Amino acid sequence: MLGTHDLALFAATVFVLNATPGVDMAYTVASTLRGGWRQGVAAAVGIMAGCVLHTLAAAFGLAALLATSAEAFAVVKYVGAAYLLYVAWGMARAGLKPAVAAEVAAPTSLWRTARQGFFTNALNPKVALFFLALLPQFIAADSPDKTLAFLFLGAWFIVQGLLFLLALIALVTPLRRAKPQPWLGRGLNLGGAGLFTLLAAKLALTKP
Repeated sequence: MLGTHDLALFAATVFVLNATPGVDMAYTVASTLRGGWRQGVAAAVGIMAGCVLHTLAAAFGLAALLATSAEAFAVVKYVGAAYLLYVAWGMARAGLKPAVAAEVAAPTSLWRTARQGFFTNALNPKVALFFLALLPQFIAADSPDKTLAFLFLGAWFIVQGLLFLLALIALVTPLRRAKPQPWLGRGLNLGGAGLFTLLAAKLALTKP
């Protein structure tokens, strides 16, 4: 289809990737637990918007720069790690607020949640390299339009990934209603801050 092959294997590979804990899953779960299913959906949409960027980069050859230039990879890597630390700092500040202040604080806007989801994904060079490494394996050597094949597989990845995150949000949302204690929100924010700090360190230490 459109110059691709083994789509069943591609779907299985995408599922394994989606089910592997990482930045995208952590951010979606944290957003859902902090703000409910709307915040979770906003995070998922932002993350998938980042995947759109990676798809376009892979299709038009921009991601190849990260694979061949250590300097470009380092720049994106450190910017991405810095942004994860920024998100972690925001979570830590929310978690350290007194319980009363946290209760009256305005909820995070859906736009801000989506924007953070976009940048956590778009500024991760590992995702760009994954797209560049994975998608060509499912494009036929005699494909008449390899760019179109890239875009098709990228769209498949995005739709399947969004469905997975929506299912995850549906599973996580009831947990928020079951535990309304104020200390839970603070613990979640502090735990999320620690997790995103670790993910930032892991990203910063990644080699191309």
